[in-house]
Amino acid sequence: MTAAALLALSPLDGRYATKVDALRPIFSEYGLIRARVKVEVEWLLALAAEPGIGELAAFSDAARDRLRALARDFSVDHAARVKDIERITNHDVKAVEYFIKEQLADDAELAPALEFVHFACTSEDINNLSYGVMLELARSEVLLPALDDLAARLRSLAHAQAAQPMLSRTHGQTASPTTLGKEIANVVARLERQRTQIAAVELTGKINGAVGNYNAHVASYPDVDWPTFAERFVTGLGLVFNPYTTQIEPHDNIAEIGDAARRANTVLIDLSRDIWGYISLGYFKQRLKEGEVGSSTMPHKVNPIDFENAEGNFGVANALFEHFGAKLPISRWQRDLTDSTVLRALGTAFGHTQVALDSLSKGLGKLEVNPQRLDADLDAAWEVLAEAVQTVMRRHGLPNPYEQLKALTRGQGITADSMRAFVESLDLPEDAKQSLRDLTPGRYTGLAERLAREV
Repeated sequence: MTAAALLALSPLDGRYATKVDALRPIFSEYGLIRARVKVEVEWLLALAAEPGIGELAAFSDAARDRLRALARDFSVDHAARVKDIERITNHDVKAVEYFIKEQLADDAELAPALEFVHFACTSEDINNLSYGVMLELARSEVLLPALDDLAARLRSLAHAQAAQPMLSRTHGQTASPTTLGKEIANVVARLERQRTQIAAVELTGKINGAVGNYNAHVASYPDVDWPTFAERFVTGLGLVFNPYTTQIEPHDNIAEIGDAARRANTVLIDLSRDIWGYISLGYFKQRLKEGEVGSSTMPHKVNPIDFENAEGNFGVANALFEHFGAKLPISRWQRDLTDSTVLRALGTAFGHTQVALDSLSKGLGKLEVNPQRLDADLDAAWEVLAEAVQTVMRRHGLPNPYEQLKALTRGQGITADSMRAFVESLDLPEDAKQSLRDLTPGRYTGLAERLAREV
């Protein structure tokens, strides 16, 4: 670990740095500046292509290529230059404008057009679109692929263990059996539903000036259809146009994607805790790693650290996502600056989510099912067949079936012999009685295997 990593204030830039490398070019200060440069460049290109803006001549192919290269090839050194300019301007978006002008000043064709850089824009016209582009990259290139990989791993486990019976534990007490695969399939179904909702969030954007009314646009070029122009520009960036805003795009979409990510994380917290418990019960073993220490004092321990790490990091991420949802849609009057510092934490929330997903996937890769322990628990829980017996009794009209089974099983130690003796005492048709004789806790799993294989 480098000195910089050791001195990092955030674990995302220290201990967990390698786990969030895919997010660093998107949500870092460099990533934000690069996105701003892209938006500014595309805005200038769009203005030059508008016939109604006569003072700005259409660009040649070479000029367009140079402009797009400025955004495409934007480097960390370029970002450092923007920060140098910002130290003078004390304004981050204005520094980007000056940087672009500086980079293009030597171009005979582009130099006369430089005052159209940032034309009619407020800083939030650039910022909201930049964050929209960043969020779309994070969603499509990092978060959704990670969720898909995890869902595929869980689905494989669900199919492999579709037939492995397992004792359920509603309220922490023995309950009707399921299969291990079906319990994992439940998570797959939940996770995929949340994944669909994350993907469906519309990332919106606006470019309508200082208070959302195109004031400066109309004052300069009253004959241009600015709402149509703005919509075409925003959708061209891959975002959904929002025609009604104040100075800022109201960030409802960021609250929505944060809430959707938080729900997915919550599903996975639930999974992490359940697997932690199943490891404790011995249903899962964990593969050993050479040289790894479970406890600093107890040599025998193999702790479920990956699931604990996942739970903790999902929790940190969700605390931030919850704050985004509560804070970002609120702005005093036409604009206040409280959103600016909060938006800079988007990468932190996605980063802790990514660390958690990595840890959870790592933990799943270490698991080994312990069928002997699962079967032993089932064989010690014959009382769970009370549900089946009393339901068959109901079908055939026997008196007080629930009450009879309650008296037999509640708080009592039930064995295979005592359960079968009770069945023999019942006035049931022979075929029904034989079905109950053949029933064991391990066979009383309903359609669990089928459901697990269909996920």
